[in-house]
This record gives sequence, structure tokens and C-alpha cells, in this order.
Amino acid sequence: MFGKQKKENTTYGIVGLGRFGYALAMELAESGAELLVIDRDEEKVRELRDITENAYVVKNLDKKSLLETGIRNCDVAVVCIGEQMGTSILATLHLVSIGVPVVISKANSAEHGEILEKLGAEVVYPERDMAIRLAHRLESSRILDFVQLSKKLNITKVVVPDKMVGRSIKSLDIRAKLGLNIIAIENNESVMEDVRPEYVLRENDILYLSGSKEGLIHFTEWIEKEKNS
Repeated sequence: MFGKQKKENTTYGIVGLGRFGYALAMELAESGAELLVIDRDEEKVRELRDITENAYVVKNLDKKSLLETGIRNCDVAVVCIGEQMGTSILATLHLVSIGVPVVISKANSAEHGEILEKLGAEVVYPERDMAIRLAHRLESSRILDFVQLSKKLNITKVVVPDKMVGRSIKSLDIRAKLGLNIIAIENNESVMEDVRPEYVLRENDILYLSGSKEGLIHFTEWIEKEKNS
């Protein structure tokens, strides 16, 4: 069982390993996140034991079965079974009721999403969000990727703007100015997850930023101001 422990990084529970859930698990694991995954398919669960020891076969997503996995100790639980509306709704209801701090659920329709929101979940619409990701990549050649996990939680991957090169994380202070966190920096295929305030940005650094969609929009506007100052 996934136990409660002192942790600095966000831990994620993923319920359902279809295409969306499987891809999400792989992406989060690649970023170094601690994961718990659940599915009824033994083969899919076995495959993901290569990336996390917290992989469980659960045939029925009732409250008791979910509690036994320890998913209540995750910071974020993502329900990725939008195709089965009834199962999705019940799983979301149970995760909210057992006290998972943030529950994000996949929806395939506006009606489905409305029900999930009323249960207390944040809702994602994968097809719509793929369009959003494409739009953001087209808007700026420096934005390499954009992931919308919820209305409040977004992650973008961006090449460091020229005006930020040579400046420290502390001097830029984008957390205070824009509400964004630099969660990792990539350079020459090496990824630094423990980002120090004194780190000085270098040419070709790739920033991984997390925050609200509004904060990321303000970031692009802020960079434009920096260019013109």
C-alpha cells in the first residue's frame, strides 16, 4: 500500500490505464514524479511496474478497494476512465470522499464534466486540451509543449528567452510576479529538478514552468515587455 510519508514533491495517483492514463503515467514518471497507478487489466499494470512499484490491479473501484491501495495519501488523483461514465463518476465520488486533496477527472462530454465538477473534481477534456496544446505551440516558437492538467494546474516547456539568459532565478522572481514555479531546467539533455534560487540561466536552457493558464499567458506578456525595455 502506498503509505503516507514526508515528501517534498507532488505525488500522483492515476486511475485507469487507457491511452490517456498510460501516456500521463509515462510522462509523469519521466519527469521524476512519484506515482501510484490502478487498473483492472493485469497486463497494463504489470507493464507499469517498470516505472513504479505502486501499481495495483483493482477490479472494482469501490471505496474499500481504493483505500487499500493507499491512493488517499497522494496529493493528486487523476481519473482517466472517461469512456465509462458510471465508473468514472463513482471513482471520482469515492476519491473526493476519502480526502484526496486534488481530484482531476477526464470527461468526454459537457454533461459528464458538469457532474464531475459537482462532485468536487477538476475536469479535463483531452481532445479539447490537445487543441489547446497545439495552439500554444503555434503561438510561440519558444513554447515546446503545453499540458493542461486542470484549470489551475498547467505545465509548459519553453526555451529560455534571450533577455533571461545570464540572470539568476532569484533576480527574476517569477513566482512572486506571475505565480509560476520553475519545476525543472533542462540543458544538453540533462534535467535539473532541484532548481536553486542562485542558478544563473544559460543559453539553450529549457524551462519547465507550472502554474495557472493566466500566469503562463502573463509570462509571455512579461517576456515581451522585457524585450522592449
